[in-house]
Amino acid sequence: MSTVRLRRTGPALLAALAVVTALAVPAVAAPRPVPVSGAGDLAACTGTAPVVCHLDVAPGTYRVTARIGGAAEGRTAVGAETRRTVLGETPTGPGQQVVRSFAVDVRDPEGEPTGASGSPGLDLTFGGPAPLLAGLRVTPAPRTPQLFLIGDSTVCDQLAAPYTGWGQELPQYLRSGISVANYADSGESSQTYLDQPQLFPTVRPLIRRGDTVLIQLAHNDKQTTEADYRANLTTMIDAIRAEGGRPVLATPIVRRWFNADGTLDNGTALLVNGLGVDLPAQIRSLATERGVPLIDLTALTRRLVEELGPDGSKALYLTDEKRDNTHTSERGATEYAAMVRDALREQHLLPGRLFR
Repeated sequence: MSTVRLRRTGPALLAALAVVTALAVPAVAAPRPVPVSGAGDLAACTGTAPVVCHLDVAPGTYRVTARIGGAAEGRTAVGAETRRTVLGETPTGPGQQVVRSFAVDVRDPEGEPTGASGSPGLDLTFGGPAPLLAGLRVTPAPRTPQLFLIGDSTVCDQLAAPYTGWGQELPQYLRSGISVANYADSGESSQTYLDQPQLFPTVRPLIRRGDTVLIQLAHNDKQTTEADYRANLTTMIDAIRAEGGRPVLATPIVRRWFNADGTLDNGTALLVNGLGVDLPAQIRSLATERGVPLIDLTALTRRLVEELGPDGSKALYLTDEKRDNTHTSERGATEYAAMVRDALREQHLLPGRLFR
């Protein structure tokens, strides 16, 4: 797998308060605005398409409540931090406003854990074809349950388009009652993820009782023995449980590598490593052996890629843009994140009320 270590550095954030009022809309018999307090908070948000808000807050979990809509018809999507989609495109009619809430994990570094710090505080971008923001409130939510993501570059918060990890697109499918803490990092194997101080040694003490920790590590285990691979995943499973968390294993997304007959039935696509270790098969076996919930992304993504075929599946990956059949486009990451959402919901791994 080509290793992508994309980093972010940003401008210093504008000073703002943790409770923010956003752009006012013309009077159109709108509903009562989101409660706000403080003076001068309009300085936290600038622009119109997109509307960009910078909040000088400390690392932690925050609940964001936005009133979206205005006098004209709108179509608003919301991004946070390093290109995370926290709210999908939301339509509003003329004179209509809706309130949407979501949780954001603010940390340093804000993107990949081994990357540059990025910009401090909380960044929000209200974009889409016709973004309209009428009110905004940001409040600390330190007790919000976490969904931790452990993975590689196919999962992580990628800095620059067109690279997009499915973990970047997952937050849009969840409500404010849970925060996605994406600690996936480019180029990591099951061993390096355990060894790097910024990775598992950092994640483990953050896990609280009831948190869910989803693990997808395989793409970079190209020379890992079967015994070592199983031992590494077992170490993570046992440590997560020791902290009161619930581990979930995910098999890796497929590589877009077709046979002549249009199938993906080969070691490259299905991640059989250089030593002949069938990594997805080991994950499935270990999940059964250790009683760990399993999301079989290998099977799910294979089905979709084969259904779309050699031409149609190019849009899921960066085949045309980067000659890359491992890393996903925004579309591919979004579709794969929806598969994760569906599995989490169908297996009752998260309460139904948390899904959007």
